[in-house]
Amino acid sequence: MNLFSKLQKRAEEKNPIRVGVIGAGKFGSMFFAQALRLPGIHIVGIVDLSPDSAKSNLSNVGWPEEKYSAADLDVAAINGTTHVSDDWQALARHSKIEIMIECTGNPVAAVEHCLKAFEQGKHVINVTVEADAFCGPGLSVKAREAGVIYSMAYGDQPALACDLVDWARTCGFPVVAAGRGHKWLSHYRCATPDTVWDHWGLTAEQATRGRLNPKMFTAFLDGSKPAIESAAIANATGLDAPTNGLAFPPGSVDDIPTLMRPKSEGGQLERKGMVEVVSCLTHDGEQIPHDIRKGVWVCFEGDTEYLRNCFEEYKVVTDRSGRYMSLYKRWHLIGLELAVSVAFVGLRKEATGAATSFRADVAAIAKRDLSVGEVLDGEGGYMVSGGLRPAAISVAEGYLPLGLSHNVRLKNPVPDGQPVTWEDVVVDEGTDAYKLRREIEASIGMGTKVA
Repeated sequence: MNLFSKLQKRAEEKNPIRVGVIGAGKFGSMFFAQALRLPGIHIVGIVDLSPDSAKSNLSNVGWPEEKYSAADLDVAAINGTTHVSDDWQALARHSKIEIMIECTGNPVAAVEHCLKAFEQGKHVINVTVEADAFCGPGLSVKAREAGVIYSMAYGDQPALACDLVDWARTCGFPVVAAGRGHKWLSHYRCATPDTVWDHWGLTAEQATRGRLNPKMFTAFLDGSKPAIESAAIANATGLDAPTNGLAFPPGSVDDIPTLMRPKSEGGQLERKGMVEVVSCLTHDGEQIPHDIRKGVWVCFEGDTEYLRNCFEEYKVVTDRSGRYMSLYKRWHLIGLELAVSVAFVGLRKEATGAATSFRADVAAIAKRDLSVGEVLDGEGGYMVSGGLRPAAISVAEGYLPLGLSHNVRLKNPVPDGQPVTWEDVVVDEGTDAYKLRREIEASIGMGTKVA
């Protein structure tokens, strides 16, 4: 509870936490919008495939041009300005940088960036949760071997959900379930970048104003992002994934204690200790008041009579039995909250969530009948969505991870709604992401603690 005062002290000592950022899109821009307000944090360098776009985004969020016009990285590290370029390796190598923030959104590139940063002795905050979903357990191991910290990004829902789970367990409550909210109807699974704004709740004009990427938002709508983030939550907390994927039960925040009970007790869970996602829409498409669409939650149990009496005495919302209660954070502010991770890693040498086991995975599921010779377009595209599965099932059945489903050619047809497998595609086996994923499958037992 004293992070800000510690940041102030670092500023007073003229020894800020020096960070480098890879990727200057929406998430990065939201962090940039707050960064100049924060004592004790210095963004030494920002790298993007298009430095001009990065500079445009800096200008858009209110940075004065003189702050990011320095041409030399060494000078920027000393005088408090920010270097902008397209050379991420120079950023990773720079001796003054303590923490690398990966927010490209490209899972294959993100794995490479994380591994190279570890090799250079850098802590990593990985915003690209798509990479964490299929390689997080391996990245945790590699970071530990390098003696550095690998962390989820506070502000994104997985880290916030992990925080709630940790709170509940630290208070002594058995955790029954945890997860996030979403806007879900079953036909959204087939959403594409052409149809996403029709369902999301924004006009095309609003999306353009916000510089929003339709492919990214398709990944939210079609269930891919909820699956990805649920996998990250499961692997970080030790909770399990539903056997047949997320059910997206509809409900308000007050319905969570009732929904997130085992089916044997009238709820929606296979058993206690699961991840799940709550929809803000009824099955008929009606909006549910006081929803959890933009937030996270944890459901826990009053497993003694005394605890249940306390719930009753303090008039908290429970299920009808009085046994199950939830705590939630109804909103998340994404990149605007990222400094919490920077402070945790830089000041306390602690992650704001990271994979500790391999319990959940995200498989590429066909959105339509796919034909031999077609080239998959990955997350948020026209051809596949992400389906959450227990890692033990996904690996045993040879499912292709969603994070490796971009720009791979099909050699077998795949029917609509079926998982794509390794045997169905021709994959580039030379990438760090492919190699690490295969290493995880070969060396990390399903559910085994890795960090």
